[in-house]
Amino acid sequence: MASASARHQQAPEGAILKVALTALAGSSIEWYDFFIYGTAAALIFPAIFFPEASPLTGTLLSFGTFGVAFIGRPLGGVIFGHFGDKLGRKKALVTALVIMGTATTLIGLLPTVATIGIAAPIILTILRFVQGIAVGGQWGGAVLLAVESAPVNRRGFYGSFAQVGVPVGVILANIVFLVLTLTLGADSAAFQAWGWRIPFLLSIILIGIGLYIQLVLEDTPAFRHLQEAKQGQDEAYIRQIAEQHNKSFEEARAEVQAEREGSPIVEAFRVYWKQIFLAAGAFVAINGNFYIFISFILAYGTNEEILGLPQTTMLAAVLISSVVQVFGLLYFAGLSDRLGRRSLYMAGAILLGVFSFIFWPMVDTGNFILITLALILGNAVFLSMMYGPQAAFYSEIFSTRVRYSGVSLGYQIGSIFGGALAPIIATALLARFNSSTPIAVYMAVLCAITLLCTYLLTETRGADMDEMSAVEREHGTASGVQEPTT
Repeated sequence: MASASARHQQAPEGAILKVALTALAGSSIEWYDFFIYGTAAALIFPAIFFPEASPLTGTLLSFGTFGVAFIGRPLGGVIFGHFGDKLGRKKALVTALVIMGTATTLIGLLPTVATIGIAAPIILTILRFVQGIAVGGQWGGAVLLAVESAPVNRRGFYGSFAQVGVPVGVILANIVFLVLTLTLGADSAAFQAWGWRIPFLLSIILIGIGLYIQLVLEDTPAFRHLQEAKQGQDEAYIRQIAEQHNKSFEEARAEVQAEREGSPIVEAFRVYWKQIFLAAGAFVAINGNFYIFISFILAYGTNEEILGLPQTTMLAAVLISSVVQVFGLLYFAGLSDRLGRRSLYMAGAILLGVFSFIFWPMVDTGNFILITLALILGNAVFLSMMYGPQAAFYSEIFSTRVRYSGVSLGYQIGSIFGGALAPIIATALLARFNSSTPIAVYMAVLCAITLLCTYLLTETRGADMDEMSAVEREHGTASGVQEPTT
């Protein structure tokens, strides 16, 4: 049987690019949906869903519903990881995209408290939780659609197309709200009544992308080959199992059939529990610092007691850095195809940890150019050194039959301890010490955790993703935890 690498290298470049661009489109609109909620939670939701509360309490309640999604993300990783490994990457991804598009569109149609009373914020919270479940399942599907379809020497580059969806989502969400507020006025009756709904209603496009993926694209080669093996159609694979376990052909066939009956989530935790938690730790610096760069920095810069800069100034700096990050992600992902994932990832963690102590003095100048440069270096360069190669790195850690579960769990568990807590912790540190230095220390600690976890993982570049041997799958050592040296 020809190797997976050979088959991938023979695939037309145009076909692979089509898959990668589709993953980028789905990921971009998915994250757009996720981020517009945060913008609306600050600008509009306190007044229309929590009108009886004081402004501060209303804002806290509104951001409380925003945080609900982070609880749903690991659950989404479990649910979609299971079905993505059982039924296919494409089906799971399409389902996640349609669920996200539907939930976001329904938010745009949701009556306010003035119409249906207390039911409005309750339904809003439920829909936000559903958004979290959907985004928890989307990332693994979009990443694997691109990585498992790419040639072995281009996995990093093509896998990063799904990653690029994050800054593109930030750009789209901020531009749409910026256009609406400039056109209608943030405090106008039109914006309060119906203008805020437009960004949410636009997410119906995501449903169309999901249907396109379902109708036009095939599932990934790695998953199709695994299904052939599981169904007993690949006799060479079964013979390999028989030889490695000293079993008869029929016993090996029964073993393959038994694998198909098991739960990928359970097996992922049984075989790859170390890799899952190390992957989660390797993500905290990316996710935590990212939300400081795009969310907390807005509150920090516009606070009258700190810098007192206009919101448009800070927003422009974030948008510029997000545009540059698109190119940073693609560059460093491509670089990982030549230099390796792990070393580049570790270099990013070290450089970002050191830069944390330079970042805040640059921001504290209040100079737009220096603030923008600080965000470009932090977010578009050092953070992208990790986030660019991450898609391929995580995908290459796990065997095919539990890959969707493994990458989703590692990513989403890490998001709880990263992005879900980072803005809250940064705000608390600022309130307690009235200085940005403790925030820099916190950012550096996140980078140290990621550095250690990445060090304990092995290099994965060039790993055979079509399927690992039975012994490697049983012990989880093919591309997982680094063995300690003696």
